[in-house]
Amino acid sequence: MKKNFVEELRWRGMLQDIMPGTEELLNKEVVKAYIGFDPTADSLGVGNLVQIMTLLHLQQCGHIPIALVGGATGMVGDPTGKSEERNLLNEDTLNHNLACQKKQLEKFLDFESKTNPAEIVNNYDWFKEISFLDFIRDTGKHITVNYMMAKDSVRKRLDSEVGMSFTEFTYQLIQGYDFYYLWKNHNIKLQMGGSDQWGNIVTGTELIRRKAQGTAYAITTPLIKKADGTKFGKSESGNVWLDPKRTSPYKFYQFWLNASDEDVSTYIRIFTLKTKDEIEELENQHKEAAHLRILQKELGKDITCRVHSAQDFESVLKVTELLFNPKLDEDYLKRISEEEWETVGAEIQCYEFNSSSALDQTDLLTLLSDASGILPSKSEARRAITGNAISINKQKMSTIEAKIDSHALLCGKYLFIENGKKNKCLLKFK
Repeated sequence: MKKNFVEELRWRGMLQDIMPGTEELLNKEVVKAYIGFDPTADSLGVGNLVQIMTLLHLQQCGHIPIALVGGATGMVGDPTGKSEERNLLNEDTLNHNLACQKKQLEKFLDFESKTNPAEIVNNYDWFKEISFLDFIRDTGKHITVNYMMAKDSVRKRLDSEVGMSFTEFTYQLIQGYDFYYLWKNHNIKLQMGGSDQWGNIVTGTELIRRKAQGTAYAITTPLIKKADGTKFGKSESGNVWLDPKRTSPYKFYQFWLNASDEDVSTYIRIFTLKTKDEIEELENQHKEAAHLRILQKELGKDITCRVHSAQDFESVLKVTELLFNPKLDEDYLKRISEEEWETVGAEIQCYEFNSSSALDQTDLLTLLSDASGILPSKSEARRAITGNAISINKQKMSTIEAKIDSHALLCGKYLFIENGKKNKCLLKFK
């Protein structure tokens, strides 16, 4: 039996606004529905995952998900939630960004389904044929300035010191035309998006009504807010991206692992496909032993495997164990790959050396002090060694005469040094 899409969104906490008649339409027929994505970066971020998961749930409920990538609207810029106008991108940059985002969407949506395959459309494909005069004559006349100025996103910017350019002012009309075009040419009856997009979406339904006497529908999802008031999708180092070149799988997993207990129940409903019963069972386990972070670990595993891969997740676990489990031995270090050591080096202090041959002529005190700067002086290094605080590759350095040569290098490049339980660093030899 096909799942009820609206009910699926409702129990997951993913339903904010819904236009009357939308649920009845979805229960009556297979519906094509779309969400627009901003192409101003070559990667989507975790903030986009709410909308990606909305499309995924739609497809799993038997409907047809459409991802609209804004090759045209990306040249204009949506003023919603913005305090100032953003830089406009050229066509080559936009096309590169669109290609990168498509690869990420393909990890979630099934484009090969025989019954309800997902599709990607680019609004530049229809806007490139429309002249400015044609647009204001055939489309602009159907939506009044009064209607457009009543929208919150417009009012806030007009009341600000920055103001709003005519370019940005036209954005809601352009987005509204997207809906009209897709309704007329692709039989797409539903547009979805974040709750901040409600005004832009209903401009589309209004244009369809006024220009073609047609009926279209809208659904929005809530904007996610963290319990501590900080913005979702941000880490200490900035945006959390889906592209591993921008945000490593390790940092991506840590973002979810560090979710607060107040937030994680919300996240696991939105960002995984786990059933209600499965989530409630995990919540019960979490309540009994919150220090184990069962919910955070299940959430992190699920979304890291989906965005990256199961293999990436296993590597992430190896690095996490290395950095946080003091009981590991030397054999564990030997199973860590060069790529995983590079991840380690990005997370802790890493000292680079031009050649491993210098290691054979360097004594331990010099290595720890003058050569690397791990410790401020040889006397400090001596105290750390005699105090049994120094380990190299999980081997305790019990005497200052201990010799470390190039044969000790892991993957032929790395030494993992610990000064006590918390101070860790990596030496990398080229």
